Amino acid sequence: MRRINLIMIFTVIIAFATVSCKKNKDGEVEVTANTEVHDHEDTIPIDNTQFEPFFAKYPDFKEFEGEIKKLYSKHNHYIWHDKRGLIEFADVLHNKVNQIDDEGLELKIPYKDKINEVFDNQGNKPDMESELLISSLYFYYTKNVLEGLDPSKSKQTGWYLPREKVDYVAYLDTLMQDPRLIKRDESELFSQYYNLKKGLKKYREIEKKGGWGTIALDEGIKSLKEGDSAAAVIQIRKRLALEGYLKNDSGKSVYDSDLADGLKAYEEKHNRVFDGKIGPAMVKELNVPVSSLIKTITVNMERCRWISPKMDKAPEVIAVNIPSFRLVYFKKGKPYFTSKVVVGKELNKTVVFSGEMSYLNFAPYWNVPTSILNKEIKPGIAKDPNYLSKHNMEWVGDRVRQKPGGQNSLGKVKFMFPNSNNIYLHDTPAKSLFNKDERAFSHGCVRVEKARDLAVLITKEDGNWTADKVDARMNAGKETTYTLKKKIPVYIAYFTAWADENGNVAFFDDVYKRDDRLASLLYAAK
Repeated sequence: MRRINLIMIFTVIIAFATVSCKKNKDGEVEVTANTEVHDHEDTIPIDNTQFEPFFAKYPDFKEFEGEIKKLYSKHNHYIWHDKRGLIEFADVLHNKVNQIDDEGLELKIPYKDKINEVFDNQGNKPDMESELLISSLYFYYTKNVLEGLDPSKSKQTGWYLPREKVDYVAYLDTLMQDPRLIKRDESELFSQYYNLKKGLKKYREIEKKGGWGTIALDEGIKSLKEGDSAAAVIQIRKRLALEGYLKNDSGKSVYDSDLADGLKAYEEKHNRVFDGKIGPAMVKELNVPVSSLIKTITVNMERCRWISPKMDKAPEVIAVNIPSFRLVYFKKGKPYFTSKVVVGKELNKTVVFSGEMSYLNFAPYWNVPTSILNKEIKPGIAKDPNYLSKHNMEWVGDRVRQKPGGQNSLGKVKFMFPNSNNIYLHDTPAKSLFNKDERAFSHGCVRVEKARDLAVLITKEDGNWTADKVDARMNAGKETTYTLKKKIPVYIAYFTAWADENGNVAFFDDVYKRDDRLASLLYAAK
């Protein structure tokens, strides 16, 4: 089920209702309101004998039968109607479902004409069929927009971040007490969802206007630099203006400083340093059709449904996004520190999961994994008897470890958040890899470019350490451990699209080829 921490979501104090939160026996987060929505004298008793005939007539809603029975067992009266007719929240829900394509979902709403008829004829006397249709519509909305794919399917795409359950029967009480909660794009989901939603609107508008054409470099031209003139410059200028990287499209064929600024902004948005040239790789990327970018946005909106909004309110979080090759240390939802990272290569994919950083190892040993020992170290020893000494390694029983020092594969510090995947963050002596745009080179762990700076920030906050003290530990030549007084949540995630608050989207290569798999699951499920 859904993974929203509603304690973090609903901070609204409702004057006429006291809201409380607890977990039920199934571990679902419940939100309950102690005051009924309807005046008792206006309620209409429920007829439980009508459930079976309803689901026989509307089988596409049968998956919600258990939740609907639970809802009416709790209230024992109509929810969406009182004796005066439909309540306000019924119309709010109907409008949200009618705009469900804004949520990045391509859905054919079951029994849409029949449901519209209920709302078109609000003067009719309330009946059981209309009541159950609206209840089914509510659970249809929460399943698709708030909950997303079943956790068993999200795991098929390599996503192992925990997903919290939510009791949507209890959640309905809170929404009815204050329908504004579902009207506002603020707190029901992880904030990145709403940023991507703005981006989705932007790119759909571009698509409606015809999108952009294909850019082609003239035959024999390998790249363009400032001062060059070509038809491709006109095409690129238009492309950048549509996305907002250029304020105006001058239509000029000359690669001028204005275009250079736009290209620089484009590259910076995608975490790359612009070299001043327009080459085949850039042209290929700019030629990705707007329809494909829209698909990428919707796929990543789905991933946002799997993350708890408590991420936005956490005092501190360290997050690694694999496709962008970036680590961001957040404080109260705001970026506090950023570093490039190297992640696992295709054969040694970095796992998507979460943990809690609990200690740092300075001048660490590297205990060589069995797979690397068998595939790399032992063949090296067979070719060169001095292999271990040349690499500052030693046998410890039947295992090999690399001693602390500047050439240690883990560098001079590692950041530990114990997990079954044996994944952690660490320094590295191979600094040149951070100069590459694509950085999937490791055996699965995450190499951090600014590991020393990260260690300084963490130990200063946690233990009032100085940079000099960190440097001394990193260069001590012997392994020491610093245990954190306050553990830091760490999230390893996978987003191929990331938007700012204005809906400006950066797209990243799908390094593990997971978007199409998710899209097939997402749209097959609808």
